[in-house]
Amino acid sequence: MSRLVAGKLALVTGAGSGIGREVCRVLAREGASIVAADQNIKTAQETVATLEGTEHIALNVRVNDRNSVETAFKDVIKQFSKPPTIIVNSAGIARDNFLVKLSDNDFDDVIDVNLKGTFLIMQTAVKAMIEGNTTKDSSIINVSSIIATRGNIGQCSYSASKAGVIAMTKSASMEFGQFGIRVNAILPGFIDTPMIAIVPDKIKERFVKRISLQRLGKPEEVAEVILFLASDKSSYINGASIEVTGGLNEITTISQHI
Repeated sequence: MSRLVAGKLALVTGAGSGIGREVCRVLAREGASIVAADQNIKTAQETVATLEGTEHIALNVRVNDRNSVETAFKDVIKQFSKPPTIIVNSAGIARDNFLVKLSDNDFDDVIDVNLKGTFLIMQTAVKAMIEGNTTKDSSIINVSSIIATRGNIGQCSYSASKAGVIAMTKSASMEFGQFGIRVNAILPGFIDTPMIAIVPDKIKERFVKRISLQRLGKPEEVAEVILFLASDKSSYINGASIEVTGGLNEITTISQHI
Protein backbone atom coordinates (compact mmCIF):
# COMPACT_ATOMS: atom_id res chain seq x y z
CA MET A 1 0.00 0.00 0.00
CA SER A 2 1.45 3.35 -1.00
CA ARG A 3 2.15 5.85 1.74
CA LEU A 4 0.20 9.11 1.72
CA VAL A 5 3.07 11.63 1.49
CA ALA A 6 5.86 9.44 0.13
CA GLY A 7 8.81 11.41 -1.24
CA LYS A 8 7.56 14.76 0.10
CA LEU A 9 9.61 17.16 2.20
CA ALA A 10 7.76 18.59 5.20
CA LEU A 11 8.74 21.46 7.47
CA VAL A 12 7.01 21.46 10.85
CA THR A 13 7.39 24.32 13.35
CA GLY A 14 6.90 23.73 17.06
CA ALA A 15 8.25 20.24 16.34
CA GLY A 16 9.85 19.79 19.76
CA SER A 17 6.69 18.79 21.61
CA GLY A 18 2.93 18.28 21.61
CA ILE A 19 1.06 18.43 18.33
CA GLY A 20 4.17 19.42 16.34
CA ARG A 21 6.08 16.32 17.47
CA GLU A 22 3.17 14.01 16.60
CA VAL A 23 2.80 15.65 13.18
CA CYS A 24 6.45 14.83 12.48
CA ARG A 25 5.89 11.20 13.48
CA VAL A 26 2.75 10.76 11.40
CA LEU A 27 4.20 12.43 8.29
CA ALA A 28 7.41 10.39 8.59
CA ARG A 29 5.36 7.20 9.00
CA GLU A 30 3.64 8.06 5.72
CA GLY A 31 6.90 8.51 3.81
CA ALA A 32 7.83 12.20 4.14
CA SER A 33 11.26 13.57 4.97
CA ILE A 34 10.96 15.86 7.98
CA VAL A 35 12.49 19.20 8.92
CA ALA A 36 11.68 19.42 12.62
CA ALA A 37 11.92 23.13 13.41
CA ASP A 38 11.78 24.52 16.94
CA GLN A 39 13.30 27.34 18.97
CA ASN A 40 14.60 24.56 21.24
CA ILE A 41 17.05 22.55 19.11
CA LYS A 42 17.40 19.85 21.79
CA THR A 43 13.70 18.94 21.78
CA ALA A 44 13.66 19.08 17.95
CA GLN A 45 16.57 16.60 17.91
CA GLU A 46 14.67 14.39 20.34
CA THR A 47 11.72 14.41 17.94
CA VAL A 48 13.93 13.43 14.99
CA ALA A 49 15.36 10.53 17.01
CA THR A 50 11.85 9.02 17.22
CA LEU A 51 11.06 9.17 13.49
CA GLU A 52 10.84 6.33 10.99
CA GLY A 53 13.36 6.60 8.16
CA THR A 54 16.64 8.55 8.06
CA GLU A 55 16.10 11.60 5.85
CA HIS A 56 15.20 13.94 8.69
CA ILE A 57 16.86 16.97 10.27
CA ALA A 58 16.33 19.14 13.32
CA LEU A 59 16.56 22.89 12.86
CA ASN A 60 16.74 25.78 15.30
CA VAL A 61 14.20 28.37 14.13
CA ARG A 62 12.67 31.39 15.83
CA VAL A 63 9.49 31.82 13.81
CA ASN A 64 9.04 35.48 14.79
CA ASP A 65 12.51 36.43 13.45
CA ARG A 66 12.72 36.96 9.68
CA ASN A 67 16.47 36.31 9.51
CA SER A 68 16.09 33.05 11.42
CA VAL A 69 13.27 31.88 9.14
CA GLU A 70 14.98 32.84 5.88
CA THR A 71 18.28 31.28 6.96
CA ALA A 72 16.46 28.07 7.88
CA PHE A 73 14.86 27.78 4.45
CA LYS A 74 18.21 28.40 2.73
CA ASP A 75 19.75 25.63 4.84
CA VAL A 76 16.93 23.21 4.01
CA ILE A 77 17.14 23.90 0.26
CA LYS A 78 20.92 23.49 0.37
CA GLN A 79 20.62 20.15 2.16
CA PHE A 80 17.70 18.64 0.24
CA SER A 81 18.14 20.46 -3.11
CA LYS A 82 14.46 21.45 -2.99
CA PRO A 83 12.12 23.47 -0.79
CA PRO A 84 9.61 21.79 1.52
CA THR A 85 6.15 21.46 -0.05
CA ILE A 86 4.33 20.50 3.15
CA ILE A 87 4.38 23.28 5.73
CA VAL A 88 2.84 22.86 9.19
CA ASN A 89 2.73 25.97 11.38
CA SER A 90 2.41 24.43 14.84
CA ALA A 91 4.66 26.77 16.86
CA GLY A 92 2.59 28.63 19.42
CA ILE A 93 2.67 30.14 22.90
CA ALA A 94 0.13 31.35 25.46
CA ARG A 95 0.49 34.10 28.07
CA ASP A 96 -2.81 33.80 29.92
CA ASN A 97 -4.12 36.69 32.00
CA PHE A 98 -7.22 38.85 32.35
CA LEU A 99 -7.31 41.64 29.78
CA VAL A 100 -6.93 44.38 32.42
CA LYS A 101 -3.84 42.65 33.81
CA LEU A 102 -2.20 41.65 30.53
CA SER A 103 1.17 43.34 29.95
CA ASP A 104 2.22 44.85 26.62
CA ASN A 105 5.13 42.43 26.44
CA ASP A 106 2.99 39.34 26.95
CA PHE A 107 0.45 40.57 24.39
CA ASP A 108 3.19 41.31 21.85
CA ASP A 109 4.95 37.96 22.41
CA VAL A 110 1.79 35.96 21.69
CA ILE A 111 0.92 37.92 18.53
CA ASP A 112 4.57 37.79 17.45
CA VAL A 113 4.92 34.01 17.65
CA ASN A 114 1.39 32.80 16.83
CA LEU A 115 0.42 35.27 14.11
CA LYS A 116 3.56 36.94 12.76
CA GLY A 117 5.44 33.65 12.97
CA THR A 118 2.81 31.95 10.81
CA PHE A 119 3.00 34.86 8.34
CA LEU A 120 6.81 34.73 8.08
CA ILE A 121 6.94 30.96 7.57
CA MET A 122 4.17 31.07 4.94
CA GLN A 123 5.70 33.98 3.05
CA THR A 124 9.20 32.49 3.00
CA ALA A 125 7.92 29.00 2.11
CA VAL A 126 5.76 30.16 -0.80
CA LYS A 127 8.55 32.33 -2.23
CA ALA A 128 10.84 29.27 -2.10
CA MET A 129 8.21 27.04 -3.73
CA ILE A 130 7.63 29.52 -6.58
CA GLU A 131 11.37 29.93 -7.08
CA GLY A 132 11.89 26.17 -7.04
CA ASN A 133 8.88 25.53 -9.31
CA THR A 134 7.40 23.13 -6.74
CA THR A 135 4.05 24.80 -6.03
CA LYS A 136 1.84 22.11 -7.60
CA ASP A 137 0.14 19.91 -4.98
CA SER A 138 1.82 21.79 -2.12
CA SER A 139 -0.01 22.16 1.17
CA ILE A 140 0.22 24.57 4.09
CA ILE A 141 -1.57 23.72 7.35
CA ASN A 142 -1.84 26.39 10.04
CA VAL A 143 -2.65 25.36 13.60
CA SER A 144 -5.24 27.76 15.01
CA SER A 145 -7.48 26.91 17.99
CA ILE A 146 -11.16 26.52 18.85
CA ILE A 147 -10.53 29.47 21.22
CA ALA A 148 -10.25 31.61 18.05
CA THR A 149 -13.97 31.27 17.37
CA ARG A 150 -15.34 30.91 20.90
CA GLY A 151 -13.05 33.10 23.01
CA ASN A 152 -12.06 32.24 26.56
CA ILE A 153 -11.66 34.13 29.83
CA GLY A 154 -8.00 34.98 30.38
CA GLN A 155 -7.00 34.37 26.77
CA CYS A 156 -7.59 37.66 24.96
CA SER A 157 -4.20 37.73 23.23
CA TYR A 158 -4.22 34.01 22.46
CA SER A 159 -7.74 34.05 20.98
CA ALA A 160 -6.93 37.17 18.93
CA SER A 161 -3.72 35.63 17.54
CA LYS A 162 -5.45 32.38 16.60
CA ALA A 163 -8.43 34.20 15.04
CA GLY A 164 -5.87 36.10 12.97
CA VAL A 165 -4.45 32.77 11.80
CA ILE A 166 -7.89 31.72 10.48
CA ALA A 167 -8.38 35.02 8.62
CA MET A 168 -4.85 34.93 7.20
CA THR A 169 -5.35 31.30 6.10
CA LYS A 170 -8.47 32.25 4.13
CA SER A 171 -6.74 35.19 2.41
CA ALA A 172 -3.60 33.17 1.67
CA SER A 173 -5.69 30.37 0.14
CA MET A 174 -7.18 32.89 -2.29
CA GLU A 175 -3.76 34.21 -3.27
CA PHE A 176 -1.93 30.88 -3.57
CA GLY A 177 -4.62 28.64 -5.08
CA GLN A 178 -3.67 29.73 -8.60
CA PHE A 179 -0.20 28.22 -8.02
CA GLY A 180 -1.58 24.89 -6.79
CA ILE A 181 -0.76 25.60 -3.13
CA ARG A 182 -3.57 24.79 -0.71
CA VAL A 183 -3.78 26.59 2.65
CA ASN A 184 -5.98 25.30 5.46
CA ALA A 185 -6.30 25.72 9.20
CA ILE A 186 -7.16 23.29 11.95
CA LEU A 187 -8.83 24.29 15.21
CA PRO A 188 -7.89 21.86 17.99
CA GLY A 189 -9.92 21.81 21.17
CA PHE A 190 -8.47 20.66 24.48
CA ILE A 191 -5.59 18.38 23.54
CA ASP A 192 -3.34 16.57 26.02
CA THR A 193 -0.16 18.59 25.36
CA PRO A 194 2.43 20.40 27.53
CA MET A 195 0.32 23.57 27.20
CA ILE A 196 -2.61 21.80 28.89
CA ALA A 197 -0.39 19.94 31.37
CA ILE A 198 -0.07 23.05 33.57
CA VAL A 199 -3.85 23.26 34.02
CA PRO A 200 -5.00 21.88 37.41
CA ASP A 201 -6.92 18.57 37.33
CA LYS A 202 -10.13 20.18 38.64
CA ILE A 203 -10.18 22.57 35.68
CA LYS A 204 -9.42 19.72 33.26
CA GLU A 205 -12.44 17.85 34.63
CA ARG A 206 -14.58 20.87 33.76
CA PHE A 207 -13.16 20.84 30.22
CA VAL A 208 -14.02 17.17 29.82
CA LYS A 209 -17.64 17.64 30.97
CA ARG A 210 -18.18 19.96 28.01
CA ILE A 211 -16.70 17.56 25.44
CA SER A 212 -19.15 15.12 23.86
CA LEU A 213 -16.54 12.36 23.75
CA GLN A 214 -15.86 12.92 27.48
CA ARG A 215 -12.08 13.07 27.20
CA LEU A 216 -9.19 15.26 26.14
CA GLY A 217 -7.88 14.82 22.63
CA LYS A 218 -4.55 13.17 21.86
CA PRO A 219 -1.89 15.00 19.82
CA GLU A 220 -1.85 12.13 17.32
CA GLU A 221 -5.58 12.63 16.65
CA VAL A 222 -4.82 16.17 15.52
CA ALA A 223 -1.78 14.97 13.56
CA GLU A 224 -3.89 12.50 11.55
CA VAL A 225 -6.12 15.38 10.36
CA ILE A 226 -3.03 17.37 9.42
CA LEU A 227 -1.75 14.34 7.47
CA PHE A 228 -5.04 14.27 5.55
CA LEU A 229 -4.72 17.98 4.71
CA ALA A 230 -1.08 17.49 3.67
CA SER A 231 -1.94 14.61 1.34
CA ASP A 232 -3.63 14.43 -2.05
CA LYS A 233 -6.67 12.91 -0.32
CA SER A 234 -7.73 16.50 0.45
CA SER A 235 -6.90 17.87 -3.00
CA TYR A 236 -10.05 20.05 -3.22
CA ILE A 237 -9.98 21.40 0.34
CA ASN A 238 -8.63 24.95 0.38
CA GLY A 239 -9.22 27.88 2.73
CA ALA A 240 -11.02 25.63 5.23
CA SER A 241 -10.93 25.65 9.03
CA ILE A 242 -11.49 22.19 10.48
CA GLU A 243 -12.42 21.69 14.12
CA VAL A 244 -10.80 18.82 16.02
CA THR A 245 -12.52 19.14 19.40
CA GLY A 246 -14.27 15.88 20.25
CA GLY A 247 -17.53 17.78 20.08
CA LEU A 248 -16.79 20.67 22.42
CA ASN A 249 -20.09 22.22 23.47
CA GLU A 250 -19.05 25.20 25.52
CA ILE A 251 -15.76 26.77 26.55
CA THR A 252 -15.13 26.56 30.27
CA THR A 253 -13.24 29.34 32.03
CA ILE A 254 -9.62 29.04 33.06
CA SER A 255 -9.79 32.02 35.39
CA GLN A 256 -9.45 29.90 38.51
CA HIS A 257 -5.79 29.13 37.82
CA ILE A 258 -4.59 32.49 36.50
